[in-house]
Amino acid sequence: MNAPQIIRTSTGEELVVIPKADYEALLHAAEEAREDAADVAIYDERKAELKTEKPLPAEVTMDILRGSSRLKALRNWRKLTQAELADAIGVSQGFLSDLESNRRKPSAQTSAMLAKALDVPGEWIES
Repeated sequence: MNAPQIIRTSTGEELVVIPKADYEALLHAAEEAREDAADVAIYDERKAELKTEKPLPAEVTMDILRGSSRLKALRNWRKLTQAELADAIGVSQGFLSDLESNRRKPSAQTSAMLAKALDVPGEWIES
């Protein structure tokens, strides 16, 4: 940054003159600070939610980050095959495959049965 030039008006007001590039850098820094503040607010909100929610296990999260659907990640975490889980909730393996690939959405009843069979909170299935 270049040294600013300070000009005093006839009324005593002080004005600061800076190069346009410095002004644009200040605008950019202010925008970055606003974005950072928004990120902190999101982080704080999520952290507060964690106090009331049970977070997903790290293994499930990693499986999701590698591309698995949440349902598939939960099933793998419980070390069940599609056929075993489908049998446990009374649906076909093909239907479960459609749920895992998001070609179909589970009904509330199916979600509840999945949560029970996988021994997880219902919101883990519904999210």
